[in-house]
Amino acid sequence: MPTPIEFDTPRLAFRVWQPRHRPPFAALNADPEVMEFFPAPLTAEQSDERVDGMLAHFAARRWGNWAVELRESGQFIGFIGLSVPRFEMPFGPCVEIGWRLCREAWGHGYATEGATACLRVGFEQLGLDEIVSFTALRNRRSSAVMERIGMTNAGADFDHPAVPDAHPLRRHCLYRLTRSEWQVRRATTRV
Repeated sequence: MPTPIEFDTPRLAFRVWQPRHRPPFAALNADPEVMEFFPAPLTAEQSDERVDGMLAHFAARRWGNWAVELRESGQFIGFIGLSVPRFEMPFGPCVEIGWRLCREAWGHGYATEGATACLRVGFEQLGLDEIVSFTALRNRRSSAVMERIGMTNAGADFDHPAVPDAHPLRRHCLYRLTRSEWQVRRATTRV
């Protein structure tokens, strides 16, 4: 595997997935509150399959959804990162920014801090032209993070292909941010 990208922010460490991350990630994915805006919580086996997929993404690209730890304690709190969606999207091909954190990590600004750092990696280190994000229409917490990091609602709601037809979470909103928008925002806000 080519040397993967890893980095830190003032409070967070972004690491390639290690065996020690699997048990707390499985617990996070089994938490109904964390998984409220997904079709269902995941079993430990399904959670491990997600880790395997993220490791394959790192092997192919050097970047992905990083395992995130608190720098002060080393505690795993979830993932934040960039990925190429596994499903064909109406706005694809694309690179998505996303996050999933354990409940104990909510309300501390970690998603915003981490996602801002991932945007920087995506635009400045990887040279991406655009990064998107999407979530179920009901998920106002994630939409609020998208707005805080400078993304704009594209007004292009869509049905997520991995969510069953009749499921109430099938309809998703799409947010976008281009590199030029990021550069303007960075120059004016010093993110």
